[in-house]
Amino acid sequence: MASRGIRDRVAVVAMGCTTFGEHWDRSVDDLLVDAVTECLSGDALTPEEIDAYWLGTMTSGLSGLTLSRPLAIDNKPVSRVENFCATGSEAFRNACYAVACGAYDTAMAVGVEKLKDSGYSGLVRPAMASDGTSAELTSTAPAAFSLLDPAYCAKYGVDPAAMREAMTHVAWKNHVNGARNPRAQFRKAVPKEKIAGSPLIAGRLGVFDCSGVSDGAAAAVIVRAEDAHRYTDRPMFVKGLSLIAGPGSGPVDPGYDYTTFPEVVASAADAYAQAGITDAASQLSLAEVHDCFTPTEIVLMEDLGFSPRGEAWKHVLDGAFDLDGRLPVNPDGGLKSFGHPVGASGLRMLFECWLQLRGEAGERQLDNPTLGLTHNLGGRPGACVSFVSIVGKELSAA
Repeated sequence: MASRGIRDRVAVVAMGCTTFGEHWDRSVDDLLVDAVTECLSGDALTPEEIDAYWLGTMTSGLSGLTLSRPLAIDNKPVSRVENFCATGSEAFRNACYAVACGAYDTAMAVGVEKLKDSGYSGLVRPAMASDGTSAELTSTAPAAFSLLDPAYCAKYGVDPAAMREAMTHVAWKNHVNGARNPRAQFRKAVPKEKIAGSPLIAGRLGVFDCSGVSDGAAAAVIVRAEDAHRYTDRPMFVKGLSLIAGPGSGPVDPGYDYTTFPEVVASAADAYAQAGITDAASQLSLAEVHDCFTPTEIVLMEDLGFSPRGEAWKHVLDGAFDLDGRLPVNPDGGLKSFGHPVGASGLRMLFECWLQLRGEAGERQLDNPTLGLTHNLGGRPGACVSFVSIVGKELSAA
């Protein structure tokens, strides 16, 4: 696949993010207003200066009216987008392209989801009409992702006990990081013994191997790169954006072995080429990845090029992706600490990069980060969409 990319053509100049959690007393409208109000509060931006809006939500609203009504936007273009768990990232991608192509000078991407009121303990996806030949088999998300663990152990000869230890370390790390984040849903470090011994949900996935359900919203303002310093002295420049939708044939393809997400490999390669990254493991300062389940994060370390095939579980146990490791992964606590309000998660990940690159991440602040990656995975192993962004705090040298 070839894509030209929009490296250094647009910049993020403002962001806002609600706390994620059980917002029983807040409506979708309230969450949208809260995120947008924070986004526009700090850098002298007004709603009138935003030319166009993109809203990402999977189940919490329909059409642009979901955003235009609570914001009282008069006659502005508002597009609602949905792309599974990459929905918030898709809103961001569309807003960036709209500014980069010259259609608008300023655009806002907003993501929101309110899931706690649904009455379900997990994500609910509406069934789509088909001719009966859908490649997706009926299973819960934990059941589908639980297949990664035994498949990985079998392919690379990993002792299941060692894999269990690595999965536990992923959950432990992300909860330690989330305990330092005032916007996280779960702000408590969890002992490894409790994680490893938690009640089983599917396969060897216990409660603490799974991300939670939550409510939240986040927003970003995008402008042309040459205009960025009109709004802030610390903009975040977009280096690469890639979204891949796979064929969805993995669940019925005998050749698919559940040890990789081909869509992630393809989207990472595309985003790295756009951003000029040749060695992600050494060039990136941080990564926010889609840790929906603990074995997912281990597989992603290899699909994103952070570890060689079959080695990520060792690097996880060595602390390579801890907050003080060689490449901090999910320094804000990830989905494990924030839960997963679908439309908001991608922009929440970008919000962490925004804070880190500006030096505003508080007690989890990294030492002079320069490049960040965000990654969303929507769907199931073998049938998913994948988004990768690369953002940085400086324009690239000419």
